[in-house]
Amino acid sequence: MAALDRIRTDVVGSLLRPGALAQTRFRYERGEIAEAEFRAAENAAVDGAIRLQEQISLDVVTDGEFRRLNFQDSFGEAVSGYDRGDATLDFYDQRTAGAEPLKRFDLSLGAERRKGTPVVQRQRVVERIGLRRNLVLEEYIYAARVARKPVKVTLIGPDRISQRVDLANSAAVYPAMENFLADVIEVERAMVAGLVGAGCRYVQIDAPGYTAYVDGPSVEAMRARGEDPLANFRRSLRADNDLIRGFESVTFGIHLCRGNQRSMWHREGAYDAIAEMLFNELNHGRVLLEYDSPRAGGFEPLRFVPKGKTIVLGLVSTKVPQLETIDDLRRRIDEAARYVALDQLALSPQCGFASEFVSNFVSEDDQKRKLEVIVETARQVWG
Repeated sequence: MAALDRIRTDVVGSLLRPGALAQTRFRYERGEIAEAEFRAAENAAVDGAIRLQEQISLDVVTDGEFRRLNFQDSFGEAVSGYDRGDATLDFYDQRTAGAEPLKRFDLSLGAERRKGTPVVQRQRVVERIGLRRNLVLEEYIYAARVARKPVKVTLIGPDRISQRVDLANSAAVYPAMENFLADVIEVERAMVAGLVGAGCRYVQIDAPGYTAYVDGPSVEAMRARGEDPLANFRRSLRADNDLIRGFESVTFGIHLCRGNQRSMWHREGAYDAIAEMLFNELNHGRVLLEYDSPRAGGFEPLRFVPKGKTIVLGLVSTKVPQLETIDDLRRRIDEAARYVALDQLALSPQCGFASEFVSNFVSEDDQKRKLEVIVETARQVWG
C-alpha cells in the first residue's frame, strides 16, 4: 500500500480561478502583456491556492489546475498528432456562456442545478500521437517547491480520451480503438514516470466518462454508433490498469463524476450497474466518487469494495453555494459505513470547483468554507 492511500481528506483538483488571473490571461492572449508578466501572475495565483489549502489543513494539495483552461489539458495540450487549433480563454468563455467575456464571474446569476450538455469536440488524429511536453510534470515541479504538504497531480484518463477521439476520421493512423489506446497508454506512462522521478507520490486519474455506462442516454448513444457499452467499459478498465502498472510507490486515485461545468450536470445514474467490476478490477488505491445528489444513487454499491481500497465520498457539492453541515456529513458517512468499513472511507468535494477556467457559480468564500467543513468533519469522524 502506498503512503497516501488512506488519507482522510482530499481535493479533486481544480479550484476557482481568481478574477485577477482571468483578467491577466485575457490580456496575455490578446498580446497586451508579455509572457513573463503572465507567468508571474500565474505563479502568484498557484502560491495562493496552495497556502489556502495548507491553512485549512487538507492532507494533500493541488495547484488548483490554474495553468489549464480545462481539466483535459493535462493530455490534450501535452501531445502531438491531433488536428486542432489553439484553445483560448475567450473560446471557453463564449462556448459555455454564449456571452461577453468575464460574465461568468457575476455570481448574481445564481447557482441552480440545471442539466447541461457540454459540447463534445471529437478530435481527428493526423499522425501517431506522441508526448511533446510533460505539462503535468511542469505543474508538479513548481507546486512541490512551494508546498509543505504532499502535492497531488490530476491526469485525464484513457476512457475519457477514447470518448473524445474522432476515430472514424482517423482510420489512416489508427484503424481500431485498441491501436489508439495503446499509444495513449504509452504517452501517459511516460508522463507518470516523469512525475515519479520528480518525487510525486499521488496521481489522480480523471475518469468522468465512466458514468456514461450508467446513464441511459449515453448508453443508447453508444449503441446507436454500433458500440457495445460493456465492451467499451471492459476495455477502459484494462487501459486504466495498464497505465498505472508497475508504479508501486505511488498512490493512484481515480475520480468519477457526472459533469461539472458552470454549475451544470450532464449525466445521471447510480453506480450499481458497474460497481462490482469497477471496484474489484481497477487497481487504483483510492476511488473518488461523486455522491452529492440523488442522481448518484445510494451507498449500496459500496458493498462490493474489497479490503485495502479507500472510497473517497464526494459529499460536498462544488456546484451550489449552500454549505453542508457537519452533522449531515457525519450522518451520510455513517450510512456509507453500513456497506464498507469506516476505515476504508475518506471525504472530499464531489468534483473540482472549476473544471474549466469558466467557474461554477460559487464564490471563493463558499469554496473556503466547504473545504473547511470537510477537514472538520474528517477530524470528528476519524480523529
